[in-house]
Amino acid sequence: MNGYNQSPFANIPPVVKNLLIINIICFIPVLMFDKGPAGPNPISDNFGLFYFNSPNFKVWQIITYMFVHGGFAHIFFNMFALFSFGPIVEYSMGSKKFFNFYFICGIGAILFQMLIQAYEVHAITGAFTIDHPKLDESYLAFGQEQGSKLYGIYHSSIVGASGAIFGLLIAFGMLFPNMELMIMFIPVPIKAKYIIPVYVVVELFLGFQQFAGDSVAHFAHIGGAILGFIMVKIWRLQRPNNFY
Repeated sequence: MNGYNQSPFANIPPVVKNLLIINIICFIPVLMFDKGPAGPNPISDNFGLFYFNSPNFKVWQIITYMFVHGGFAHIFFNMFALFSFGPIVEYSMGSKKFFNFYFICGIGAILFQMLIQAYEVHAITGAFTIDHPKLDESYLAFGQEQGSKLYGIYHSSIVGASGAIFGLLIAFGMLFPNMELMIMFIPVPIKAKYIIPVYVVVELFLGFQQFAGDSVAHFAHIGGAILGFIMVKIWRLQRPNNFY
């Protein structure tokens, strides 16, 4: 077989390839068993991540939440980013270091999100933990708006690889700052060192703004980005000399 007929997946390094495969496989039971907002959602409820004081929290969720996605668009954009940026970063770091990097960013992302949730719980209740109300209406003791926020923290799971993906994007931007990227709806290429910080700023804005109906864990994205930046600095990662 000549080079022109080679599969576009042939040169994907092992960690990225296996992450793509595992995420796609894990999405199948979500499609089969989770029913969305109407529920029940046995996959998301058992393997998505809940606040540490939630009755639904299980320790394994710190890892498994990265492999559960909430819909086709969610998994498509995360896997597209992993497929687009992951190989070059894995080749630069080496597979073992990339594996560690990906999971450190993913775990750090959710711990950062949980820290923000703890702050929000404390702001509402004066404590970081509460007794678990047996009835949904019990949260209304804190008022309609605050009670709804508290209920969401305790009864909504966080899913997706976005925290790890944001760490990956930061690593790519730091290792290859002058690489030009084509962005949807923007007709000209933009260097990574300009566009990736914009993504982070947007996530920071959305996290603080908290628009109604926005269920995205923006601070998990920020946490992944922070961990990605720290790891690149600590490991003193640099662009390989043979890259052009």
